[in-house]
Amino acid sequence: MRIGHGLDAHRFTPGRPLVLGGVRIPHTEGLEAHSDGDVVIHALCDALLGAAGLGDIGRHFPDDDPAYAGIDSRVLLRRVKVQLDEHRFAIASVDLTVVAQAPRLAPHIEAMRQRLAADLDLAPPRLNLKATTTEGMGFTGRGEGIAAFAVVLLDE
Repeated sequence: MRIGHGLDAHRFTPGRPLVLGGVRIPHTEGLEAHSDGDVVIHALCDALLGAAGLGDIGRHFPDDDPAYAGIDSRVLLRRVKVQLDEHRFAIASVDLTVVAQAPRLAPHIEAMRQRLAADLDLAPPRLNLKATTTEGMGFTGRGEGIAAFAVVLLDE
């Protein structure tokens, strides 16, 4: 068994859609990033790559490479899954936490969970996703951005 941890955070910026867990979420701002800014998927990719000993998302998909400008992060997640398959790793479980003061994410959790499980070819009960606030503290609490944490367990 191998465990991996991932973290990603991006600030809000006007004029972009908000995409989390592969789902477009209605909100006044999106997240600033080279890609679509999906912090949930970025944290998940880092956790998966880390558990497999394959580095991090920046190593595989650099943010200075024009090929990844505006890319749908689900494409990156599916590419990470291919690498795991090539190295014969099986995903045993995924646990994700999104930290955001706004927007309210509860209505979108199940759609995100189903989409991510499908991209990873994983039974949905093996992928948990939850959201929390920081009760107004820190950059997420002030509504400046969103963070996400991921923990994964891989079988060799």
